Amino acid sequence: MARHGTHHFNYVLRLADSPCILGQRLTEWTANAPAIEEDIALANIALDCFGQARALYGHAAHLGGRSEDDLAFLRDAPDFRNHLIVEQPNGDFAHTMMRQLLYSAFMEPYYEALAASRDETLAGIAAKAVKEVTYHVRHSAEWVIRLGDGTEYSHQRAQAALDELWMYTGEMFERDSLDAAMIAAGIGVDAAALKPRWDETLDEILAQATLTRPADGWMISGGRTGTHTEHLGHMLSEMQFLQRAYPGAQW
Repeated sequence: MARHGTHHFNYVLRLADSPCILGQRLTEWTANAPAIEEDIALANIALDCFGQARALYGHAAHLGGRSEDDLAFLRDAPDFRNHLIVEQPNGDFAHTMMRQLLYSAFMEPYYEALAASRDETLAGIAAKAVKEVTYHVRHSAEWVIRLGDGTEYSHQRAQAALDELWMYTGEMFERDSLDAAMIAAGIGVDAAALKPRWDETLDEILAQATLTRPADGWMISGGRTGTHTEHLGHMLSEMQFLQRAYPGAQW
């Protein structure tokens, strides 16, 4: 695998950034969720995301010669390559559940495909992650259905969340030169090929939730190349504070 060099490192690093940022977002619900059971559930999903991120950062560190802490805490916003959808603010509970569903419904088939990677370490990480993400899909889907097919007010909030987040979904299925190189090497996944599975999952859940799927139109992207919304910088200032304030500190 070493012969793939920088491409390999960048691919694994890009995979790590989205669960790291999503995990950080979800921790903001701690002690703020609408019920104690949901407080615990969101904390557990956040821990799953951090576990995935740490395993991927650790693998990237092995490939690129930097520590996993350096990769998570000592890069600036333009150096991150996460999907834009995961850095969006939590908003209300419907917004958080919709964001989780849209992202997790993509990552479930992605990790399934990645489990067949020629990179055995990456395949192992993916095989464990897919079990976690399957639960994330189920949990968020139950809430989206409950809110969408609930009261008139909860339906309005769920539909508003779907409408607002939809423009970030197209980025998940983009394929660039890095993806192409890793796919050719038998390491990466063709995200575009996962779109039919994602569509099927979303259509089924949205139908049960009595929500209207937005029309596919203009999609915003840029996160995977380092162009982010203003929200990421604010998040990183909090997430990275301790490491930057006390460089090299050891627990």
